[in-house]
Amino acid sequence: MLFERDALEKIENASLAPYALKSADSKGRVYEENESKTRTAFQRDRDRIIHTTAFRRLEYKTQVFIYYEGDHYRTRLTHTIEVAQIGKALARGMGANQDLTEAICLAHDLGHSPFGHAGEHALNRLMADHGGFNHNAQSYRVVTELENRYPQFPGLNLSYETREGIIKHETDYDDSHNTVYAPDKRASLEAQIANLADETAYNAHDLDDGIRAGILDLNDLEQLAIWQRLRQNIKWHDQAFDSLIRRELIRELIGLTVTDLVQNTHQYLEDNGLQTADDIQTHSTNIVDYSEPLKSEVKELKAFLYENMYRHYRLVRMQTKAERFIEDLFNAYIAQPRMLPSQTQAQLAERPVHRVVTDYIAGMTDRYALNEWERLFMPQERP
Repeated sequence: MLFERDALEKIENASLAPYALKSADSKGRVYEENESKTRTAFQRDRDRIIHTTAFRRLEYKTQVFIYYEGDHYRTRLTHTIEVAQIGKALARGMGANQDLTEAICLAHDLGHSPFGHAGEHALNRLMADHGGFNHNAQSYRVVTELENRYPQFPGLNLSYETREGIIKHETDYDDSHNTVYAPDKRASLEAQIANLADETAYNAHDLDDGIRAGILDLNDLEQLAIWQRLRQNIKWHDQAFDSLIRRELIRELIGLTVTDLVQNTHQYLEDNGLQTADDIQTHSTNIVDYSEPLKSEVKELKAFLYENMYRHYRLVRMQTKAERFIEDLFNAYIAQPRMLPSQTQAQLAERPVHRVVTDYIAGMTDRYALNEWERLFMPQERP
């Protein structure tokens, strides 16, 4: 039996929940092109995202720890893959479209600057009088303008639903800057799933990396209700703490969160009689959420991570250095745009210099940004 696009679309229609977005009903692409014979529209979106230069660069972009801190900490790429895995698990449990969810998850950080949120904050401050900088909006620009892979159109020419999901991505650290994709409507179920998959991934894996790095103290973690719950669930009491226990705790945190989100969201859909994708997008609140007990525990965990990890002196030092690197590069390029590579200089005919410089810096990996800073400011380095 052949599983070509028509057959795959029929499987979607038969197997997904009525409120899931179906690829056969997509609102289409900006530029008309023939669809794939063997993939649905959303599967094709996912594949195009994976093959981008921006996706490959995520390997050397900071999640929390800059790459030279160690080989085993999360990078922006491994974080993205983990978000996609969690997103698919949530979508599967809710009867949502896994392919669309995966595409949104894989694209959600494509526009992230080097050095994580420190780099983003620096660029936003430097661009305050020129439209600002937000990595969520930049991810959208990457897939619609900046990736140059096709002679027929700029960007990736993704489907409407994937583009809408990217621009409407929201977490505590991501703001939606949507003005063109039905701004009066909420994100789709699949995009809301991506939001919570992102949060689940960084809560669990930043906790994991923080413990491994010795930044988080186990005695301090005892104050957290969710830590106590995890300990109880895996029956860890008086045994010595080691890497196996740590990994079991993190797995339990992810499993607990995924199960809670699936069950609570299902109950909310039932209680509120939401039957269609439009019901979800016109509802008064987002519907993918934790149960009240877990919501309180997750909020406490996030506050703990902010104070004890993200504001730890070692990370603040890294962040401060990173902001200096970004600011030095930005000011140097603005003062003398002819230091930009020729291909980047060519973009000055179409976009303002501040935006061209910001696009160039945002596309850098941590390693490239550090090397570029040395080339510009270290006398012994060759330009």
